[in-house]
Amino acid sequence: MLLENKIVIVTGASSGIGAAAAVLFAAEGASVVLGARRATELQGVVARIASAGGKAVALAGDVRHASYASALVDKAVQTWGGLDGAFNNAGTPGVMGPVEDMTQEQWNDVIEVNLTSSFFAARAQIPAMRRRGRGSIVFTASVVGFSNGGLPGMGAYAASKAGMIGLAKSLASDHAAEGIRVNALLPGGTATPMGGDDPAVLARIAQLHPVKRLASPEEIAHAALFLLSDRASFITGSPMVVDGGVSVRLM
Repeated sequence: MLLENKIVIVTGASSGIGAAAAVLFAAEGASVVLGARRATELQGVVARIASAGGKAVALAGDVRHASYASALVDKAVQTWGGLDGAFNNAGTPGVMGPVEDMTQEQWNDVIEVNLTSSFFAARAQIPAMRRRGRGSIVFTASVVGFSNGGLPGMGAYAASKAGMIGLAKSLASDHAAEGIRVNALLPGGTATPMGGDDPAVLARIAQLHPVKRLASPEEIAHAALFLLSDRASFITGSPMVVDGGVSVRLM
């Protein structure tokens, strides 16, 4: 088991990549603390994990609030005794369209959910990992904030995800000597509720990828599992691309 005896936080865990990751991490031996805004859906994921013999607790809240990041860490420490890893996966695409048509509130919402929450998470998680003598943090960024090919109407989203990659690199440099690794996971198009359910739109997105399909949430979860595990012990500060080749096509 790649995460045996590890204690891991997963945000955005009520559906999509986060839910798939929570189930996978628990199956790989982790005790998981699940975070998201939707309490009912979170408890459903906890029930799935428990029915398979795994260990999970949930705490609903809003990642835009610093107090919630601290509360998730406290939940891990109080329930399981510490913190070894975190998959900071919560995010939003926001309202898409030209930046000139965006309101400041729309811009702020995307930056707060995607980027500022990452700052709050790291600030709360690193001291707990330091007490354990090691740890691993993974942020869900995106190829939209990384490749040389920009996508129209995604200015706020791209800015937030590029910021997450920069944050991960800086944190990796700051904390590598303490045994704390920090990486950014960069998915391509993934079949999740956040991506919508219009078959025509999803088909067009799939065709952007050289593999001609979208990823499943489980495929992205397996990449996060690798980065959190000791098999990635020499990887830190990396923007790990898991995108079916779409960034190669856009470059």
